[in-house]
Amino acid sequence: MRIGEVAERAGVSVRALRYYEEQRLLPADRSAGGQRHYPASAVERVKLIQQLYAAGLTSTTVREVLPCVDTGEVPPGLLDRLTAERAVVDQRITDLLTVRDRLDDVIGVARNPDPACAHGK
Repeated sequence: MRIGEVAERAGVSVRALRYYEEQRLLPADRSAGGQRHYPASAVERVKLIQQLYAAGLTSTTVREVLPCVDTGEVPPGLLDRLTAERAVVDQRITDLLTVRDRLDDVIGVARNPDPACAHGK
């Protein structure tokens, strides 16, 4: 599969794929003319990379995690780091839920203002 097709199917830019290759996250074969070719599995791998980045993991950590996904083997020390990363993700989720609840409160007040409230008049 060529780079443009992978980018379109995965919903990322071609530039992102080049970056992933540069970071050794997404290997590509090269044609005699130098064009990148990816296996069909590249689309799901890119989606996983995107999810790991969205969770706040660095490219170094992502590079360590991807082989574990492929083989199921976790190198020593990585489990502790991933457990710590998971705690950070859990805290972000808690913070986002708090923000969502506050937004719901504001939306509720905006939709059904208290007539006794003089704010905004």
